[in-house]
Amino acid sequence: MTPHLEAAPGDYAETVLLPGDPLRAKWIAETFFETPRQVNAVRNCLGFTGTWKGRPVSVQATGMGQPSLGIYVHELLDGYGVKKLIRVGTCGAISPALDLRDIVIASTASTDSAMNRDVFAPFNFAPAADYGLLRRAADLAEAGGFSWKVGGIVSTDVFYHPTGLAVYDALKDHGVLAVEMEAAALYTLAARFGAAALAICGVSDSLVTGAQLSSADRQSSLTDLVRLTLDVAVND
Repeated sequence: MTPHLEAAPGDYAETVLLPGDPLRAKWIAETFFETPRQVNAVRNCLGFTGTWKGRPVSVQATGMGQPSLGIYVHELLDGYGVKKLIRVGTCGAISPALDLRDIVIASTASTDSAMNRDVFAPFNFAPAADYGLLRRAADLAEAGGFSWKVGGIVSTDVFYHPTGLAVYDALKDHGVLAVEMEAAALYTLAARFGAAALAICGVSDSLVTGAQLSSADRQSSLTDLVRLTLDVAVND
């Protein structure tokens, strides 16, 4: 037990999926897991453990943003010995090369967060995905016929930037594909604890065109995304 996780030792599998939304964690467990059981409800940040294709796997909500995710990921790694963490969520395209429903497999995660500055000063740490997970995700996405890209994303602490897309111009010009709010902290903590981490995100909106998925289309896209992510999680 940790301050934010009430699970007993052994309640979490070594592999954990990380959506932000607690209700999405519940939906993943109830829709995809074989014999799911709830292992955490502290602050309603729900966690579940079950199996997928006979392999143990957990899902734990992290809340929104890097400070919140940092709490849960630190406690999973430090308190429960989790070895593999995969963020499953949505992102906004900042590259014109991305369309709605595309899957972004994040090789690196830039950030505007101050979370790492004191730790790594005078250096700028480059948070990066685990190569084994990244390669597996790319292979499975290709085999599954998904529209996907591997590349950098940016994890921002500010959802509503007053300048809109313009704030990302330099990143876009250097090949960054999309924006979300959690992956940089996830990659940093995984590196600190010697764990493997990856963020796989579906494009739900485009800051370039203004296009957005409807609620129904977002849900169907998430179904495909979760199946892909679970296959990545359990295929060694």
